[in-house]
Amino acid sequence: MKVSRLCLMILILICATVAWETLLFAGDEPKVPPKDMGGWERGGKYDKLYKPEEREKFKGTVLEIKEVTPFPGMSPGVALVVRDRDGEKVLVHLGPRWFIDPAKMGIRKGDKVKVYGVWAEIGDQDVFIASKIKKGEHFQFKVRRTKDGMPYWAMTPEELAKERAEELK
Repeated sequence: MKVSRLCLMILILICATVAWETLLFAGDEPKVPPKDMGGWERGGKYDKLYKPEEREKFKGTVLEIKEVTPFPGMSPGVALVVRDRDGEKVLVHLGPRWFIDPAKMGIRKGDKVKVYGVWAEIGDQDVFIASKIKKGEHFQFKVRRTKDGMPYWAMTPEELAKERAEELK
């Protein structure tokens, strides 16, 4: 009897670990960055808006997932509309559509989230450029490296794999 309980507990632990890792990186599989990143390249006009030393966070509820084009001529991106705790709607940029699949990212309308990133002004609109979105205790969708704001979509598959391995430590 004791052996079967131990086996059951080990099986539950293994399943929970696999589920947690699956959610942690859902829809975030390594991709080779295209040669033309469509305005999303490291060091470009859009990327320069992300200043990691100005990183902030806020909590809210996802109202909508939508497509955005930050600057004319850029390839489309994925964004969230989040109602913050003060009732304000915040447009949260996640990254390029060619890197992020909204159906696989694990964030849905109605989710309560904590958003990390920086404020930026694009045209006459204030937007929040995300580095990661946390949902609940065990789920996060990360799109930029915390220490320097390096976008995941600009990393090689090897760099991205190394970054993800560091996150698990």
